[in-house]
Amino acid sequence: MPTKREVLELLAKNELVALLDAHDVAVEDRRKKDAIIDSLSRARSVKTEDVLADLSRDRLKELCRALGLDEGGREKSALIQRLAGASPTTAKTNGAAKHNGVLKVAETVDVGGRLTTDRLERYLWSAADILRGSIDSSDYKGFIFGFLFLKRLSDRFDEEVEALQGVKGADPEDPDEHDFFVPKRARWSEIQKVATNVGEALNKAAAALEDENPKLEGVLAGIDFNDERKLGDARNRDVVLGKLVQHFARLDLRNANLAEPDILGRAYEYLIEKFADDAGKKGGEFYTPRMVVRLIVELLQPREGMRICDPTCGSGGMLIECAHYLERQRQNPKNLSLFGQEKNLGTWAICKMNMLLHGLPDARIEKGDTIRDPKLRDGDGLMLFDRVIANPPFSLDEWGREIAEHDPHGRFRFGVPPKTKGDLAFVQHMVATTNTKGMVGVVMPHGVLFRGAAEGEIRKGLLQEDLVEAVVGLPTNLFYGTGIPAAILVLNRGKSVERKGKVLFIDASRGFRQGTTQNYLRDEDVREIATTFHTYKDVAKYARVAGVEEVEKNDFTLNISRYVETTEAAERVDVARAVTKLRELERMRGEAAARMNAFLRELGYGEN
Repeated sequence: MPTKREVLELLAKNELVALLDAHDVAVEDRRKKDAIIDSLSRARSVKTEDVLADLSRDRLKELCRALGLDEGGREKSALIQRLAGASPTTAKTNGAAKHNGVLKVAETVDVGGRLTTDRLERYLWSAADILRGSIDSSDYKGFIFGFLFLKRLSDRFDEEVEALQGVKGADPEDPDEHDFFVPKRARWSEIQKVATNVGEALNKAAAALEDENPKLEGVLAGIDFNDERKLGDARNRDVVLGKLVQHFARLDLRNANLAEPDILGRAYEYLIEKFADDAGKKGGEFYTPRMVVRLIVELLQPREGMRICDPTCGSGGMLIECAHYLERQRQNPKNLSLFGQEKNLGTWAICKMNMLLHGLPDARIEKGDTIRDPKLRDGDGLMLFDRVIANPPFSLDEWGREIAEHDPHGRFRFGVPPKTKGDLAFVQHMVATTNTKGMVGVVMPHGVLFRGAAEGEIRKGLLQEDLVEAVVGLPTNLFYGTGIPAAILVLNRGKSVERKGKVLFIDASRGFRQGTTQNYLRDEDVREIATTFHTYKDVAKYARVAGVEEVEKNDFTLNISRYVETTEAAERVDVARAVTKLRELERMRGEAAARMNAFLRELGYGEN
């Protein structure tokens, strides 16, 4: 099966440029074909099928010939499937069909040779076809993440064993010789031997793995591979799980077989995004759109040596993006201290796996309710961080007001939010856990900007203490589970002298790419917002710097439309001049009527 890059290399430059424009992919130099190919090849949003979709049938046949593939068939779809590595049968049945009541799956993605990101992502997602029709789509992620994690640890263990066998005095079975020690019953060669009670064997393998590795405690315990409610009776469980075991057996996840250094981490992020798409509204519980995450990190600009926390971390995307940001700045991402807390145990486990697969095993991710029981403590007090970043649940009901009224940590000194709207509870927690030079970046619903009563008092306190640095209005329909517009609040306990007593308002609501069911921020949208924030100057119809005293005159509202005028200014009317013109027109009309009446009298007609 050809890779996406191999297909791209056969396209003409004008075809490549058209793909850049169609998928909003940024490239450093559009004049260089190699640069375009590199950008498209790395773009996870552009799949091989997307590259081929707009090509003519004859052009697709040319590509087939160039790649040594069968060019037969009249249907474009068949040619595209051939080039992309999917069979027509797979496309028509969505990868799964039932024969005599037993789930059958066409495994068509070639994973031979070294694994590229594109191949691995597509192969992992095809595992969902094995589960489709058997369990609810919102439950896919636990099983597939669990299988991926078990297979990766087993393959990496086998690779380390091979390396140790040639080392004098080394014991391959010594747990101290391995990053993670995999006991015999958790090794893939043993799991493959199991024909019945497969779910029970997988549960025991996961438990044994956790027993041997304290860092993994609880990570796999939340996945019940033998769950009758989700996978049906014993026979169906064995069929489905057996197919998954054989599906993952074809993957070689040793380091030596990975074509790129962070391939597993990126593939895991891809799966999280796909599962969020599949889960719809529930996806918002564990995933924030990638470009929104990137935007907040670009605003906060973390640096080496910092301590960073996400108190509602979900699957960990914001913390991982901080590490990616350092990589882009040619800094060492290992020199970051990452912390998080997550209430949902299943999502907590996903986050832990995400960190491990991204090579961030030292990230401290705690389980529990951040408001009711903050776990990130330093002695008796809360830990303090250089950057606190989050996308808390919008307007959470029953968020923990009963705790806030008598909070032992003094987090709610600006006021206690309403019982049914916990937004500013999370904001105050974030401010309370930020050090004297630290910054907060948080996604909030627009209501937080203008609602009165207790929320108005909290907002007033934040502004009077000069903590609010910027308010960024985002487009509608960016997030899973809600179409309402949101805003990013940037708070700073260490504002620079030139920013003291000021708030920057940015109306970025009109910059986005429209999708079928959801809107998306583009690279250029993120760059424009970040540049405007770091420049901190007025931009006509887009951004404005306002003094806190002006905000106070507006009753401490942060409603962006109060400060940024985006409508076209109405043309000013000179009333005196307009009246003069109207009188002149009336005079001219009277003269014309008089001339017409005189002409009619000359012809013998009465007056008009």
